[in-house]
Amino acid sequence: MSAGIRQSTDIAEQLRARMPMPARRRLARWRVAARRPTSSLRALPDVLIIGAQRCGTSSLYKYLGQHPAVSPSIRKEVEYFSTRYTEGLSWYRSHFPLRRPSFMNPPMTFEATPDYMLHPLAAERAFALVPNARVIALLRNPVSRAFSQYQHNLRLGHEPLSYDEAIETEPTRIEGEVERLKSDPAYQARALRRHGYAERGKYDEQLLPWLERFPANRFHIVRSEDFFSDPEASFQEILRFLELPSFQPAEFRNYSQPQKAPPSQEAAPVDSPKPSEETRARLRQVLEPHISRVQQMLDRDFGWR
Repeated sequence: MSAGIRQSTDIAEQLRARMPMPARRRLARWRVAARRPTSSLRALPDVLIIGAQRCGTSSLYKYLGQHPAVSPSIRKEVEYFSTRYTEGLSWYRSHFPLRRPSFMNPPMTFEATPDYMLHPLAAERAFALVPNARVIALLRNPVSRAFSQYQHNLRLGHEPLSYDEAIETEPTRIEGEVERLKSDPAYQARALRRHGYAERGKYDEQLLPWLERFPANRFHIVRSEDFFSDPEASFQEILRFLELPSFQPAEFRNYSQPQKAPPSQEAAPVDSPKPSEETRARLRQVLEPHISRVQQMLDRDFGWR
């Protein structure tokens, strides 16, 4: 991507960030609809960033999307293999660049949807369509990940409960959601996606369908704590996995942190107290078996004490 194109893209993204959310959604729908007539001429992704939520996927999408040999999807979370599967293949292709002849060195393309780890059918659907794709998963201590998700929900106005109440009532709030996803392709599972704080941390169960289908040499696991503390080193390792030339983005900032909105759109401050020790202990007890199993599966100690 040239400097001029990158600068134009940055300006466009800044303008979109200042739009009210309903207007941004309308713009996204319009962009996909405008590209739909050429969908059969468009590429499918070479890379899938499958999650997990609140583990660094937004930042990785931004970093990788700046690479001159890469052309990202027009939106980060396409969600095709999870909740947008009924939109159809032409809708999905509309998110990606036009195919180029091989002699023109076509760019690598990718998308990043954290719900692909959570959805029980996403791996099967993805492998059926893009069996040669490379897959990247970012994994964070699931106890701290859960609280980060809670804070994110507070900012968005999706969580009326305290953190202690949210963890205590999670089993009731998400009961039956996974089973319904398996039986209803159009089901959105909003309760699971928004309030599955512990559920999203069961990495062993979520990775297994992916690891059973995609060969080990097409799969790359990133420890989020390393990605956060030394993003440059982690990013270079990801580029080596993707067999891309070394590259450094304009900055290694945390894109999951919301940028300051215009005064007319600023939300009221959100009170987000730290979780109680009792709740942390309860969550740790629930997730400890899953932490042990994923470390055994991947033959890796993540250091999540």
